[in-house]
Formats: sequence, structure tokens, C-alpha cells
Amino acid sequence: MSNDFESTWEAYTSAWKVDSSDKKRAIFAECLDVSCEYADPHVTTKNWDELLDHMLGFHESVPGGYFVTKSFMTHNNQSLVKWEMKNGENIVIGEGFSYGKYHNNGKLMSMTGFF
Repeated sequence: MSNDFESTWEAYTSAWKVDSSDKKRAIFAECLDVSCEYADPHVTTKNWDELLDHMLGFHESVPGGYFVTKSFMTHNNQSLVKWEMKNGENIVIGEGFSYGKYHNNGKLMSMTGFF
């Protein structure tokens, strides 16, 4: 896998938009390390199954919800992302920042959201 971290990040965020577990897992295989960790002010996950459950819960509370990257900065296998959260009607309902850490193979090892 190339070290195009922005493409990896965009693949990861696309998983938030799809509503199928199988599609999410296929995206995970492209961009996430199998032992990736995710954290935000409400939850911490330690693997794909826990992240999948959290994403499915997100879709229950925000039908059609997704994230749009507003800015992306990277260095030394890390990224800082500014994003907007939109609902299924394309209305901005939140914004925040995320920090990503990447394995040498280019896949995300950890994602931490701040909002």
C-alpha cells in the first residue's frame, strides 16, 4: 500500500457513510490495521468489530450521516484533519478535528476525534 495518507483517511471516512456491515468491513480491509483503535469523547474501540458496532450506532442516531474533510495535514506517519459532520440531508450538524496515526504499511492504526 502506498503512503498516501490522505487517500487512506478518505477511505476510512467513507466507511462512516455506508450503512452495510459488509461494505464497511471491505473498506476497513483497505485502510485500517486489524488492531486499530478509535476514540472520541464518548467511546473507545480496540478493533474492527467494536468500531463497526460504533459506526452502525452512529447511523441509527444520524440516518445518512457522514463526514467531509475540510483540511488535512500530515507528517511522520500522523495526520491532523478538520472535518464537518453532515446528516442525510447534507446539513452540517457538527464539526471537529481528528488525529490519525499510520502504520509503516500506510494503514491507520489509531484515530482520535475531538468535538
